[in-house]
Amino acid sequence: MAEQSIAAQSGTFKIGGDLPVYRLGFGAMRITGPGIWGEPHNPAEAIAVLKRALELGINFIDTADSYGPEVSERLIAEALHPYPDGLVIATKGGLMRGGPNNWYPNGKPEHLRTALEGSLKRLKLDCIDLYQLHRIDPDVPAAESLGVLADMQKEGKIRHIGLSEVNADQLRMAQKIVPIVTVQNRYNLTDREWESMVDLCEQENIGFIPWFPLATGDLAKPGSVLAEMAKRLDAQPSQLALAWLLRRSKTMLPIPGTSSVAHLEDNTHAASIQLSDDDYAALSALQA
Repeated sequence: MAEQSIAAQSGTFKIGGDLPVYRLGFGAMRITGPGIWGEPHNPAEAIAVLKRALELGINFIDTADSYGPEVSERLIAEALHPYPDGLVIATKGGLMRGGPNNWYPNGKPEHLRTALEGSLKRLKLDCIDLYQLHRIDPDVPAAESLGVLADMQKEGKIRHIGLSEVNADQLRMAQKIVPIVTVQNRYNLTDREWESMVDLCEQENIGFIPWFPLATGDLAKPGSVLAEMAKRLDAQPSQLALAWLLRRSKTMLPIPGTSSVAHLEDNTHAASIQLSDDDYAALSALQA
């Protein structure tokens, strides 16, 4: 099997109806330092991970200006620019950093405009294919935050707009202001709080990007259904968690992240795992 066909086995989804990507992508949060803060311990490995992702066929990379901050976007450009045709880089704005593992929202229009301009410069792009509002700021009217994104889309600096950590009401509200093509909420085998959003996104052909997609927790303990299934299928529990996500919805776009080439290769090979109806049902029935 050609390496570039590995990610292709996850299937294709068209973001916004016009940006085809393989459904198994790469999340570039973990190529930064501890606490998603500062430079990576091993910059050469971070660069190698990004290059290897493309070799494995991945053509959808998700990042944010707050990862580092700024470090992830800069490394992506350093490793991959000039970008190959068909590569979709999604980024986000709207979260600020106070230090390692410290995040707080800023949805002020002036900040979002500055954040977008910074992302364009670091990524060496004239237009961001998918720009996501990282969080709705409770201290700023959502219409103001979304309005400036709509303005920048009209200016040609954003192709498509997505949201992160939103409920159905917030999505409906946003859609009255600007077309929303993706939702990025936490969702995995052990955390299904956003089950209804997965279904809603599928109904409306909106890409659902589950963050923290590899979580298995106690479900992977020795002797468990997941552990035994992994043994039988000669796979890792985390690979089955990804395979389950891909099977869960045709608009699901998992973006597992890592700072290790070996781990990246393991994650990507999850695209080749075809769960039987019985195995999918058994995983779906698991409770954390």
